[in-house]
Order: sequence, then structure tokens, then C-alpha cells
Amino acid sequence: MKANELEVVNIRLVPDRTFFSEKPIRSPQDAVSFIAEHLSDYDREVLAVLNLNTKGKVLNMNFVSVGTINASLVEPREFFKSTILSNAAGVIMIHNHPSGDPTPSNEDKSITKRIAFVSRMCGISFVDHVIVGGGHPPERFSFKEHGLIENLSKDQIAAEVRAMNL
Repeated sequence: MKANELEVVNIRLVPDRTFFSEKPIRSPQDAVSFIAEHLSDYDREVLAVLNLNTKGKVLNMNFVSVGTINASLVEPREFFKSTILSNAAGVIMIHNHPSGDPTPSNEDKSITKRIAFVSRMCGISFVDHVIVGGGHPPERFSFKEHGLIENLSKDQIAAEVRAMNL
């Protein structure tokens, strides 16, 4: 490559496997029904994003992080890659707790707030964060049902961005 030469790149989604239906996601239980059997196979935390179109139908799913038995690392830049490439209107964050207890940890609460904030900044609807536990049917915890998803106003976002010196 010559000095001052700029390389042009292409970014694409690459399909992996398919295991979804045409049924729209209208509730946390729909999300759990959609993916729980796949998450229950893991002996460690697995975090995924369900990318939705404007009618709530799942466009695709991306496994964002595979962690340890009690933690999963996620950064917004990794979480939103497939969302932006899919031109998704909304997202649902979903992960499992191999312990079987779907009660959110402080880390779960913190990343939910962070993803909701970035989602709002990008104009993408953050529909819910669902934690899948054990049992048949699987126990679940929905941040939306428990009022833990903050709907930040544009003014609140602007204030937070100013506070971050961005």
C-alpha cells in the first residue's frame, strides 16, 4: 500500500444458521419461547441480540458474547453491530443464567441501562432485556415488566453526553 492510500472495505452480515419463525415478538414470554431452548443448552452465560423490524418480527439473532458460568462481557459496539447492519428498528437483549435463577445482577442492571442509553442515541427501540433461568417452561425476568428500562428523553441524553465531554 502506498503512503496516503486509503483502503476501501465492505461490511456484510453473513448468515449462520436458521431456527426462527415469522411470529412477531409482542411480550417477554414470546422472546423466551423464541430462543430459550437454544440458550438452555449452554453451561455458561450467553448473551444474544434479537434484531426486530418495525412490526416486531425477528430479522435475525446474533450471539454477542459467550462468558463464564456467572458473567458475560458485552460492549455496545459489539451489541449493535448486527443491529445496524440489519437496519433493525428495535432490539431485545436476552441472556441466560446457568444457575437457573433469572434474578438480575448489578452488572445486568448496569449493562441494561448502558445499552438502553446507546439505543436511544441511535434511534433504535430498546424493547426489553430478558434473562432466562431454569425450569420447564424456563423462568424469566423481564426488565420491561419490572419497570427497569429507562426511557431517557432527548434532553436527558443531551445532558449525559455533555457530562461525558463528547
